[in-house]
Amino acid sequence: MVHIEEGATIGDHAIIYSLGPVHIGARAVISQYAHLCAGTHDYSDPTFRLIRLPITIGEDVWIGADAFVGPGVTVGDLAVLGARSCAYKDLEGGRIYVGNPAHDLKERTIN
Repeated sequence: MVHIEEGATIGDHAIIYSLGPVHIGARAVISQYAHLCAGTHDYSDPTFRLIRLPITIGEDVWIGADAFVGPGVTVGDLAVLGARSCAYKDLEGGRIYVGNPAHDLKERTIN
């Protein structure tokens, strides 16, 4: 359920909770204590049915320390999710996101 491309880095104590498929792109960095959670439950179902939704982390993405990426989220190439931020919906590539829920802060520029 987990596919990690060449050059990607997973930090100490990061959690890749792969109830659904998780794809981590080339050269992406998943920092220490970050949490990728590819599953949730249907709270409207009395059986609390498990829902498995994929997570896709693009190329050259940086998921900051202790950040959370929820089920069904795609993080576009070159995006940054700041430390302790939480992504519950897709993040556009080439942008920096912070907060809970994550909001677009600014463009990511590469020198």
